[in-house]
Amino acid sequence: MTPLAVSILPILIPVIVVVLALVGFVGVRSRRRARPAPPAERVAPPETVASPREVQAPPKIPQTTAPEIPTVEAPPPEPPPPVVAPRRRIRSIGASLTRLFKGTALTEQEWEELEEVLLRADVGVAATRRIVGAMRARRDVADGMAALKDELVSALGHPDRSLKTKPGGTSVWLITGVNGVGKTTTIGKLAAQLRDEGRSVVLAAADTFRAAADQQLERWAELSGADIVKHAPGADPAAVVYDGVAAAKARGRDVLIVDTAGRLQTKKNLMEELGKIRRILDRETGAPDEVLLVLDATTGQNGVAQARAFAEVAGITGIVLTKLDGTAKGGIVIAVQQELGIPVKLVGLGEGVGDLATFDPDVFVDDLLGINV
Repeated sequence: MTPLAVSILPILIPVIVVVLALVGFVGVRSRRRARPAPPAERVAPPETVASPREVQAPPKIPQTTAPEIPTVEAPPPEPPPPVVAPRRRIRSIGASLTRLFKGTALTEQEWEELEEVLLRADVGVAATRRIVGAMRARRDVADGMAALKDELVSALGHPDRSLKTKPGGTSVWLITGVNGVGKTTTIGKLAAQLRDEGRSVVLAAADTFRAAADQQLERWAELSGADIVKHAPGADPAAVVYDGVAAAKARGRDVLIVDTAGRLQTKKNLMEELGKIRRILDRETGAPDEVLLVLDATTGQNGVAQARAFAEVAGITGIVLTKLDGTAKGGIVIAVQQELGIPVKLVGLGEGVGDLATFDPDVFVDDLLGINV
């Protein structure tokens, strides 16, 4: 080795080391660039959230101003029509009588047949004998039908059939009768008639024995615009009457109508209960203005026994004869009038509110005899 080589060798060796180091670094970088990149993880695209629908407001309706309606004063209410007795459909005896009255005079056998016809019509034994006896006493019976009508109307008499009220105070009407004759319905009709006349009414539900009796009376009170006083089922009827009197007086009502439980006239304890009610009324208001016995027109001669028993206990002032809208005989009217002197004041002709009329003897006898029907 030459001295020159020896002298430059220390300088050359570091240069070579640096060059080799640079070459190695460049190779590593090249290999790194040549290596394939690992696959990228798939990222799920974000879910698309639907935008909420816009809620459209309903279209605005232009407001219009209603035309002014001129105020017209209502005409005054018309007065209620008078209550008249419509035609009834009692069982007529006209066909039998036409056969009997074909001649100018009746034979003895025909007089007996006439009695039988009247008895079958529930006129009663005593009344029939009086009527036939009066016809026999007539010298001129050329028109037998007209003569019989005269005697029947005469037997019914002409008593005052109006319902009594107390001027300037509360009138009291006590309603009695056996089961099922239509007492509560009659009370409802009476209350409606009083309302139409411009009178105020209190109903006392003293029938605390029959199931739902107070509810039935309450429905009638609603229909007629009446007040009602009632207690729990089974309460003392006299206590209901006492409270009814107090309520009617405190409220200044015109009429107090007392409903009572249906009772057979043969049941002594029930009749005593009715007597107790009557004594309460006598003490608190004086004698009732009306004590009305409701009779079923189909009851027959038992109606006389009913009227007699109720008259003794409660002092009957008048009779309401119901169920004349069917095929009732109706002659019981004459029997009661003749034997007890109690007038029939009202007749029930149906279930409607207006189906209650003042008794008209002429119309009744015409129906019984089949005249102009």
